[in-house]
Amino acid sequence: MTDHSPKDGFREGAPGDHSHAPAPPLLPLILLTALSVVPVNIILPSLPKIAAEFRADVSLVGLAVAGYALATALIEIIAGRLADRYGRRPVALTAIAMFILASIGCALAGNIVLFLIFRALQASIAACFSIALVMIKETSRGAATVSRFGYLAMGWALAPMLAPLVGGSLDWAWGWRAIFLALATAGAILLVLSWMTLRETATAGAKADGRRGSYLQLLGSRQFWCYALCMAFAMGTLYLFLSGAPIAVGSMLGGSTAKLGLCMGLVPAGFMLGSFLAGRFAALAALGTILVIARSLTCAGLLIGLGLSVMGVTHVAALFGPCIFIGVGNGLTMPAANAGVLSVHPEHAGTAAGLAAAISIGGGALIVAVGGWFIGGRDSVAALFATMLCTATLALIAAIGANSAGK
Repeated sequence: MTDHSPKDGFREGAPGDHSHAPAPPLLPLILLTALSVVPVNIILPSLPKIAAEFRADVSLVGLAVAGYALATALIEIIAGRLADRYGRRPVALTAIAMFILASIGCALAGNIVLFLIFRALQASIAACFSIALVMIKETSRGAATVSRFGYLAMGWALAPMLAPLVGGSLDWAWGWRAIFLALATAGAILLVLSWMTLRETATAGAKADGRRGSYLQLLGSRQFWCYALCMAFAMGTLYLFLSGAPIAVGSMLGGSTAKLGLCMGLVPAGFMLGSFLAGRFAALAALGTILVIARSLTCAGLLIGLGLSVMGVTHVAALFGPCIFIGVGNGLTMPAANAGVLSVHPEHAGTAAGLAAAISIGGGALIVAVGGWFIGGRDSVAALFATMLCTATLALIAAIGANSAGK
């Protein structure tokens, strides 16, 4: 089996090239991408109240977060395949409609079982992330694709930063059920906007190609695995930081959650900067080169952080400063890696996007589960940096593999 190189996927007349189709407006796609990640953590401030109202154990209510992530991975796989077979637009509109109904169901749920069922169905909106990527890929080429992916990623990064603040405010003013009514309202607005502005980008030929052995072809592709694993290890590095930094920082911030939140926000801010740079300067380098540069930046930052921690530097800037490079590196990585994933077998773009997203989500969760065993104790900052550096190095190796496979 011969893989397409990323250049093949972007050139004139390449398989799966639908650049003759009108490009969809970028704003609806950015909003859909943002909405696909907002539900993940918008309810975090309200979990204790939800547990109290349903008289349920906090760990059971925690499934509203962990179970949502699992449902997201499964939906990404299924929706990508359906988008290849039936088209991008109908699957996106169906996913939004399901999200609206599920959000209303969460708001009206009378017990924890119904709440968790509707919460899992809410994850249907995750399909819109992969579909947005595919629609951009099918209506643009080369650097323009990575550029649009970069701007898409900025919305994807900003939304989860603001979501807990919005969710907490809604809960404070009207109760936790108002969060889900607000999500349903946002979904309804985007459903109308998508109905009016999004047009089908897959041709009849592409839908026919999408029926033939898509999973086997993708899973048998070295390039696909390099791009997908690069994203998984990159996200795993970020998840390790998010889960380990609040523990590792200990008493450095005097127990101030406000200061912790501000410092933790430096990494998502770095992600936005990296995404902006990808959107602005994607034309200057090939996909593989961008990936190697991005992963090298992250490794360099973490190596500096590890060196400072080993030397006994305990200032909070010595922890969070180097970690900014996690965000910058990931912001550069995701647009380039997603463009690469969709170019391996362009005729299976939807399946590729969904499968890669599932690998990224599942892989990131697995990395956190394994990495948690190595983080803790007296030298927790050094252990955190060492664990993140190991994961970031694996992402760099995958990026080098993608770069060499594309030549």
